[in-house]
Amino acid sequence: MVPINTTNITPQNTRVTNALGAKDSSVRLQTALAVGSNPDRVFLETLVERCAVEPDFFVRDMLSWALTRLPAEVTLPRIRQELDAERAQARSQALHTLSKIGDKSTWAWVTRDLLRDADDEVARTAWRVAVVLVPEDEEKDLADELVLQLGRGDRNVQLSLSRALADLGDVIKPALERAAESSDPAVAAHARATELLRQNPETGFDAALDEAKRVVALGPERAAAAAAASAGTETSETAESAETTGPMEAAKAAEASEGLDC
Repeated sequence: MVPINTTNITPQNTRVTNALGAKDSSVRLQTALAVGSNPDRVFLETLVERCAVEPDFFVRDMLSWALTRLPAEVTLPRIRQELDAERAQARSQALHTLSKIGDKSTWAWVTRDLLRDADDEVARTAWRVAVVLVPEDEEKDLADELVLQLGRGDRNVQLSLSRALADLGDVIKPALERAAESSDPAVAAHARATELLRQNPETGFDAALDEAKRVVALGPERAAAAAAASAGTETSETAESAETTGPMEAAKAAEASEGLDC
């Protein structure tokens, strides 16, 4: 093992710390890139601390990348400490870094508390990371846990949860079916929208959610009847339009023919 010369580290570390705290985000981005391009464990603490306060998304992502460039046995124990941090961004970015490292042994670190975190950004990141790291034999338990968050938050939060659930595949179907019968209309609609999204990933989330809300409001049978009636009306209108257009076109053709005869 090569001994570390601490007399040379301190000035260098100070320069990096100052650069990562620069007002210009491009300077911070370039600094994180440089540190990641020349990985050195002496910057571990500096990178982790900056992740907790960095306001720019792209810089944060570069900081996480720089952390992945260090040996996992060095980075992971420090990242684990951040999962219990008081600052929400520290928890969220630590989870994001875990997803970048992708070490399956860290699955147990994505706790129920993180999956239910009061901060939406932390919870959203935890859902995404959990789906990446979960062992196959624990997917059902994860699905049962995630459906408890259905109906939570705004559109972006709900979309994140739906995508996480959909990524688990068929294992989520029983849990979604139960949630779709919830007495809470927000939960029921979100469950139905997620199932629509799972069946057809090309379906837009907003369209799926609107359709799900309609089914919840009317009930499956009435919603189906309304859809059939709407389709019938459209067919009838199309037919009427065709019938009206036929005679009009014939009349115009006749007029044109008379004009030619003259």
